[in-house]
Amino acid sequence: MAAPPLLTLQGIALTFGGTPLLAGADLSLAPGDRTCLVGRNGSGKSTLLKVAAGLIEPDKGVRFLQPGTTVRYLAQEPDFSGHATTLSFVEAGLGPGDEAYRARYLLESLGMTGEEDPSRLSGGESRRAALAQALAPEPDILLLDEPTNHLDLPAIEWLEAELKGSRSALVLISHDRRFLEALSRATVWLDRGTTRRLEQGFSAFEGWRDQVFEEEERDRHKLDRKIAAEEDWLRYGVTARRKRNVKRLAGLHDLRRQAREHRGPVGAATLTVSEAEASGSLVVEARDVSKAYDDRPIVRDLSLRIARRDRLGIVGANGTGKTTLVNLLTGRLEPDSGEVRIGANVTLNLLDQRRSALDPERTVAEVLTGGGSDSVQVGGQSRHVVGYMKDFLFSPEQARTPVGVLSGGERNRLLLARALAEAGNLLVLDEPTNDLDLETLDLLQEMLGDYAGTLILVSHDRDFLDRVVDTVLVSEGEGRWVAYAGGYSDMVAQRGAGVQARGGPARTTRPDAAKDAAKPAASRPAAKRRLGFNEQHELKTLPARIAALEGNRGKLRAALDDPTLYARDPARFEAISRTLATTETDLAAAEERWLALEMLREELEG
Repeated sequence: MAAPPLLTLQGIALTFGGTPLLAGADLSLAPGDRTCLVGRNGSGKSTLLKVAAGLIEPDKGVRFLQPGTTVRYLAQEPDFSGHATTLSFVEAGLGPGDEAYRARYLLESLGMTGEEDPSRLSGGESRRAALAQALAPEPDILLLDEPTNHLDLPAIEWLEAELKGSRSALVLISHDRRFLEALSRATVWLDRGTTRRLEQGFSAFEGWRDQVFEEEERDRHKLDRKIAAEEDWLRYGVTARRKRNVKRLAGLHDLRRQAREHRGPVGAATLTVSEAEASGSLVVEARDVSKAYDDRPIVRDLSLRIARRDRLGIVGANGTGKTTLVNLLTGRLEPDSGEVRIGANVTLNLLDQRRSALDPERTVAEVLTGGGSDSVQVGGQSRHVVGYMKDFLFSPEQARTPVGVLSGGERNRLLLARALAEAGNLLVLDEPTNDLDLETLDLLQEMLGDYAGTLILVSHDRDFLDRVVDTVLVSEGEGRWVAYAGGYSDMVAQRGAGVQARGGPARTTRPDAAKDAAKPAASRPAAKRRLGFNEQHELKTLPARIAALEGNRGKLRAALDDPTLYARDPARFEAISRTLATTETDLAAAEERWLALEMLREELEG
């Protein structure tokens, strides 16, 4: 017999003027549930979560919480008033009988000491402290609104492991597909004020959503045809029985009312990027570039070539110097040593994710036009600002809305709109996925796929990196950066590990595991070292990769053997020579990796 729900929301309705935000939304949460709450930006997800937490009183509907059930809600903007340190803030969230050690354990796992002054925390540090306070009591219900925002990859992967081992029932709102797929076992879709529930995790959501939209479109088409048939009867039908005709006419009016009141799916954003003239084939070349601050190396002896249409992803823990590296590669910062050469006809287009760059007093229209005009220049052409805003899902009424009242997702869409209006052929995106809904992320991915210029992407979104980039540049610590072919998953497979926290690997053990590790070695069974999953996968796939690289090398050498090639086409000769050098380097690395893994396997099996 199924356990009774811990929390139930029924028929929740809420209106903030105009169209109802929630119009009959339901939510049920049983012990051990793992539910993701999905929907478009502005659909009311955060509001529904606040209703579930008891922070907002709905206009209509019922909220029932089982007596004695503990609930913790992750606040987007935590209140640190009255706390001298982050440890004091986290401990304030503990109840009687809660384990006091968890406050310090969680802070240290998230890269904090507990002695930080709350008044001086960055956005990322505030989020970590708020997470620690929500997780510390191990509540019956955890309500997490965008928990991965402002976290780096080590912290995201640590949080994922921590939540997998938690006994709390979860409701998650997140734009991070990989995070949702790993943790959810049920999906609640908030759409046009109402909710639908799917008893499967997020991985099944998008196919289900598309099926629902197709069925709605068929139903709407049938309704339109029925209205047309009834109107035809009204004009030309026989009127022998007046009573029946009046009833049928009332039915027609009811059909028309249904058609008027039907709220179709929210329109999709239309993302287009303004492109300048094509750059040269070489966009950026770095030779032995180094940069340090206060004797701490940020970049050390980096050599890198970025060609036209390359898609480079930059990943690393917070504090490793990703922004400094981008500034070096784009010529906005001079290196201490080495040289950065920017190619011919390169025009930079930068999306800066520092929302502080948006003046909260300015209106949406002023941000896009610069003020004093109703037009925005997009790719050298003039467009009315309201029409351009609609492409990014802003309503005409929001043209005069101050930036300060926009949601996080709306501010990010505004930053995108401003950045993509500027013509360029080198697009630099710094954390573009924060607070965007999943549909807009899909469109951004498609736009980047069609973009004819070069892309440098800084992101902590593993799924987005896999979908967009073809090379990943990862921090190896002490200022060393290494490039890996493919997306984030390819980097992990080649490297044998994900991104590590600055100064060492991220802590992923729970307190009980840590206590077990502290036991004397004699009291613990000896663990036999085995090849990990990634190592086994590499050992299995490397021979095919080596064979493919050898085949490519043979074809390239055969092309260069043509004595007339250089005279006929010097550019092609140079391109083939560069490709051959890269192929030989990749082949040597693959052979060395295979040999190292094979020797390790023999040693472990021997």
